[in-house]
Amino acid sequence: MTERAYNPQEIEPKWQKVFERENIYAAGRDPGKPKYYVLEMLPYPSGTLHMGHVRNYSIGDALARYKWMRGYNVLHPMGWDAFGLPAENAAIQNNTHPREWTLHNIAFMKQQHRRFSFAYDWTKELSTCEPEYYRWNQWFFLRMYERGLAYRRRSRVNWCPKCQTVLANEQVHGGYCWRHEETLVAEKELEQWFLRITDYADQLLDDMAKLKRWPEKVLTMQRNWIGRSVGAQLRFPVAESGEPIEVFTTRIDTIYGATAVILAPEHPLVDGLIGDKAWSGSMRAQVRKLIDSRIPGDADYEKQGLFTGRFAVNPFTKKLVPIWVGNFVLMEYGTGAIMAVPAHDQRDYEFCSKYHIPIPTVIEPLEGKAPANAAFTDYGRLVDSGPYSGLTSQEGIQKMTAGAEREGFGRGSTTYRLKDWGISRQRYWGTPIPIVYCAGCGIVPVPDDRLPVALPTDVQITGMGESPLARHESFVNTTCPKCGGPGRRETDTMDTFVDSSWYFYRYTNPAAHSAPIDREAVAYWFPIDQYIGGVEHAIMHLIYSRFWTKIMRDLGLAGNDEPVERLFTQGMVIREGAKMSKSKGNVVDPDEMVGKYGADATRLYVLFAAPPAKDLDWSESGIEGIDRFLQRVYRFAARNLEKARQQQSRPAKRDQGAVSTGLPAGDAGGESAAERAVRRRLHQTIRRITDDFEDRWHFNTSIAALMELMNELYASEEQLSPGAIREALEALVKLLAPFAPFFSQELWSMLGRETILLRESWPSYDPELARVEEYEIVVQVNGRLRSRMVVTAGTPQDEVQRRALADPRVVPLMAGKQLVRAIVVPNKLVNLVIRG
Repeated sequence: MTERAYNPQEIEPKWQKVFERENIYAAGRDPGKPKYYVLEMLPYPSGTLHMGHVRNYSIGDALARYKWMRGYNVLHPMGWDAFGLPAENAAIQNNTHPREWTLHNIAFMKQQHRRFSFAYDWTKELSTCEPEYYRWNQWFFLRMYERGLAYRRRSRVNWCPKCQTVLANEQVHGGYCWRHEETLVAEKELEQWFLRITDYADQLLDDMAKLKRWPEKVLTMQRNWIGRSVGAQLRFPVAESGEPIEVFTTRIDTIYGATAVILAPEHPLVDGLIGDKAWSGSMRAQVRKLIDSRIPGDADYEKQGLFTGRFAVNPFTKKLVPIWVGNFVLMEYGTGAIMAVPAHDQRDYEFCSKYHIPIPTVIEPLEGKAPANAAFTDYGRLVDSGPYSGLTSQEGIQKMTAGAEREGFGRGSTTYRLKDWGISRQRYWGTPIPIVYCAGCGIVPVPDDRLPVALPTDVQITGMGESPLARHESFVNTTCPKCGGPGRRETDTMDTFVDSSWYFYRYTNPAAHSAPIDREAVAYWFPIDQYIGGVEHAIMHLIYSRFWTKIMRDLGLAGNDEPVERLFTQGMVIREGAKMSKSKGNVVDPDEMVGKYGADATRLYVLFAAPPAKDLDWSESGIEGIDRFLQRVYRFAARNLEKARQQQSRPAKRDQGAVSTGLPAGDAGGESAAERAVRRRLHQTIRRITDDFEDRWHFNTSIAALMELMNELYASEEQLSPGAIREALEALVKLLAPFAPFFSQELWSMLGRETILLRESWPSYDPELARVEEYEIVVQVNGRLRSRMVVTAGTPQDEVQRRALADPRVVPLMAGKQLVRAIVVPNKLVNLVIRG
């Protein structure tokens, strides 16, 4: 076995020390440069980085380095979303205080970050569990309270029996807790604090027009979650009492087919409708069972109902319709009551079919026939609808809404699926809510000059029952800020999504003391130019942060309507087709990979193995291929150092508009054919990688282009002059710098350069030399898509086949297999047929 030419375990720590000593990642504000704020989503300090973290950070890190080399002032900070339930669970399991557990994890994970040398300005570091941070959570709460945007009411909430705390709707996945996937969520009624996010519902929807560089899937998820519905609110009077049942519908055109009114089990009229009959007790128990039968977060649970024995009057037909209670009707949506139109709503169809409620048709298709044994839910033409028969649905909606308003039993209305944000959590490790309850004064906010309301450190955390703060007498018992009498502190803490809704503003100056943010710094850096994180945050963190930005704007703290200019959601890192998890035994430890192959090889692999937006299926043979590539580059550079040093290149001038590599152009007339080919390939590679950074973000093809350049250099090595060697090597090293910073800096030093590579200018290209027809080739194995690669027009079929077989994502699939044949469709695909 040959000795390794490049030893990352020696070279990477050496340059890590240099980078930290020189503080090369500090965010500057040179007035002569444009700014660029790149940010990955705030991590929870769970204890160790996983490969999903490494991929997320490698994407942002490569972009930050590229922007530095393009001459930008770059802000690339990192911090810790440090409050949360896992710290309390650790306190219970390990008898360790949540703060001690959290700080230990932060220290360990920060060391991992530094081993990778992710380009963070650590002077901007913040941790949300520190009083210097969470005092401003409390300050924001008080400003919202003053404006009526923070309020308290009794509410049914999602309750996780294992967490012993309230969950937001977004934190319930298929009826289970988002943190404890095996724990069914129940419902419970508690006094809760809410933020009026609904006051901003229209702005949150309408301002999506400004988010032109956000993924459409994220915008769609947010639109659906906000759920603006335009329709009509109608009154169905109870037959005996005349008491109105308010119903919201978006399809008033179907009202002649309404054959029941269905109430949510929590509807305030339910108890009165049941009355005091002898069987009322059992009915109330059945209503309770309807509530318990729900599976929060799962729209497909079995629909169950209970007939109250009462009837209401359809305001249009004047006919009696039965009043039911149904588990699928939610008090939180609309009015908590619906009119069931089974022929034209699939949910109503299933319910009414189950309970034998009539299903009359009142809308027919404009063309063709309605489906059998299902609801016809599209617009059409009204039939059997009294004076409205013959109208189209659109005409019927308009005229029937006007008729309801004229007759006084209805009106046009808009409702939202989005509900106010419940922020109360019955746990210790979070921001205390700055409220005091006084017997004489009622609810009293804590004055600003008494912030922060600090968490006590001497608490007992058992994981059972009420919040640990509620049992801490010296915390609970206080004086009323208004009258000076005895008071009782609020013992709930804030949802940790409060912490992460505005942290990116604080990054601009985390040392600000007199306000939550430094307005001048925010004005300079915002909006965030590029935000990177998982799509799973689309309807929690990303909606809340947009809401918080609008609050800050209205408080005069920020001038922007939206926090993020461009959003990117990366794919997951999986293994053997499944999400990594300890229970499946398929977790890859980043530290192990760094110890075996080095940080640069690990970073290069996660960027190369799949396009950033797609899931990455981990393969150790793939990272071995990247390691071989780095060794190959190193060997080429090492044996050509003397040759390259024979001609020093002139210093590169930083000019974003330049079309030269900043290296000697050479005597074009005296170049050999091999040198001309290498020069052309070099400029094509610069163009491709530059385009990838500016637009496509296909870093996998960027790295593939570097591999192709290396192939060209190896093939022409003996025919290249010293000037050509140096030109190619210096450009190659710069192109590698965003992806492999340690490796590149080592090569830069070997070439006799004493500068920090990050401060060098990015190589630019000659458009004429870079011009080439390229095609993206699909690589299939037995007809299944396995990879993609870019080839130039005219590439021989045997070369296309060779490259497909050498692809790191194909190599593991070929192990122990026989290639039967390769089908190459020029400029389109190559399909490798294998067996064995």
